[in-house]
Amino acid sequence: MYKNEFDNHLRQNKKFNAYMFYGQSTFLVEHYSNMVIASLGQKDEIEKLYFDEYDFKYAKDKLLQSSLFSSNNILLIKCDKKIPKKEVDILVEACNTNPDSTVVFSCIGDTDFRSMEKSFTAKTNSAVVRMFSPNDNEAVRIIENEAKKLNINYELSALNHLYFMHKNDLSLCINDLSKLSILDEKISSNTINAHCFGIGAVSFEDFLHNLLSGKDISNDLTLLLEEGVNEIFLINQVTSFIQQLFMISSYARAIGAPNPKEILGFIPPKNIWEKKSKLAINIKPEKFQEMLEYLLSIELELKSSKIDNSNLYLQATLRKFTVLFG
Repeated sequence: MYKNEFDNHLRQNKKFNAYMFYGQSTFLVEHYSNMVIASLGQKDEIEKLYFDEYDFKYAKDKLLQSSLFSSNNILLIKCDKKIPKKEVDILVEACNTNPDSTVVFSCIGDTDFRSMEKSFTAKTNSAVVRMFSPNDNEAVRIIENEAKKLNINYELSALNHLYFMHKNDLSLCINDLSKLSILDEKISSNTINAHCFGIGAVSFEDFLHNLLSGKDISNDLTLLLEEGVNEIFLINQVTSFIQQLFMISSYARAIGAPNPKEILGFIPPKNIWEKKSKLAINIKPEKFQEMLEYLLSIELELKSSKIDNSNLYLQATLRKFTVLFG
């Protein structure tokens, strides 16, 4: 199932004997895994096996044996490699045999975990949830929900600012909320600037604006890639940025002054929105399709071709982008 369907089960307090979380968003996989085990029992009722700690026989024996000291027997297995389906079947069945036991598989990374999905069925009262990377609106809502849990008094624009400061990295945003929760003040964008620090030497927002403005992005692009930004991720971010510009441009031409809440679903920091709107309106409508087709062709090449050096290929194609569309 997908996240929305699972959220409905959570709201209805539906419990499963076994859970599996996997997908594009490492943050959501870990977030939901931890949220579920916390809802099932106390800390001393939870055992965690991380990566190479996983031992099939030990996991099976633990799930088949009830604890003498508590009513819940919860096992979290975090893995970055596929676990054989036969082993998963046996561990899920162990939780059906022993009603005190629950197993949660937290599957991290780019491994294809789909072969494990078939072990989770309605018949065994087990759930598999695939997590996709949240869009900007969903991500800010997640940050907002965490801020509410921590009883933080905040301005929504401050949370948007935090999200963009950390280049859309939810893990860093949530970590900073813990730091902000001890402050006895309303959290504003100025508070974020004073107490939080964005990652990397390059402003990702500035990089995207420079790229679309036809400016020299060579040094910034090199620094971003040296910081470890994935080539596919970078192309997807550029594509997403241009899609936002297209929506702003279309809204302005069809309706009037762009409304960020109606276009994006949330309100970005004022300076970011004004800069983005100005850039969008200055781009001719027919250029958007050409840019998106060009970026999609790059993504296809990166995913399907045997490119010897994807890093150099991306640098060359994005420099060409500034020449073609800047």
